[in-house]
Amino acid sequence: MSILVGAGTKLVVQGITGREGAFHATRNREYGTDVVAGVTPGKGGQAVDGIPVFNTVADAVDATGANAAMVFVPPHFATDALYEALDSGVDLVVCITEGIPAHDMLRVYTHAARGDQRLVGPNCPGVITPGVATVGIMPTQVFTPGRVGVVSRSGTLTYQISKELAQVGIGQSTVVGIGGDTVVGSSFIDILGLFEDDPDTDVAVMVGEIGGAEEEKAAEYIAESMSTPVVAYIAGFQAPPGKQMGHAGAIITGSSGTAQAKKDALETKGVRVGTNPTEVAELAREALGG
Repeated sequence: MSILVGAGTKLVVQGITGREGAFHATRNREYGTDVVAGVTPGKGGQAVDGIPVFNTVADAVDATGANAAMVFVPPHFATDALYEALDSGVDLVVCITEGIPAHDMLRVYTHAARGDQRLVGPNCPGVITPGVATVGIMPTQVFTPGRVGVVSRSGTLTYQISKELAQVGIGQSTVVGIGGDTVVGSSFIDILGLFEDDPDTDVAVMVGEIGGAEEEKAAEYIAESMSTPVVAYIAGFQAPPGKQMGHAGAIITGSSGTAQAKKDALETKGVRVGTNPTEVAELAREALGG
């Protein structure tokens, strides 16, 4: 078993005729994902490396039975693309696009919350179940199959920590990059809950960063609702207050959202926090009983 993506994933790629969409659609397919369709309005009837292109997501779903969508659409069109994907009835929507205005995402988030679909992103690297399927832009070579779930706001830290885990002999059940924007479709709590219910995940690793209060909320949830052990890493201890550090959501306001505050909140609830990715891998190994 896995969470979000697996052998049964049938993927439609929105924006497949663009350079990035075409590149990553074929990479996902090469890894093992069943990429059944692409969508670009006005280009229905074409094909990208053998993948049929449709004018709408609804047409693609009707023709192929797609149950997941990946969005590679420029920011000024991405909101409409997200509405279209959600309205098509697919179970999972993964939005890679960066730069979608926060107020647009608030409306999309509200729309998604009316149903039972899962939205991951925007501004995220996607989801991978190692050795089975991937939906996104992750460098697949750094992941190995195993029993540790990873959820992260940062793409590059996701890759680094997964590689550190692999180097000490620990594989991953599923790795989820939730995205670094201020408004994202799935929170730490959402994904941790899925790991809690997954019989193939024995330990979860949470990778946070400065800004917002999602890590503090997750600490409360872990203490109250999780039996699966969780270890964590927080990036940004050297970040200056008031300065955005990479992600739109990675900004400290006053004393709120600091790395130290997040570390303290997690440790108060019994979550061990590594000081660097290597230490996180060691903590995960200890949590596995190794």
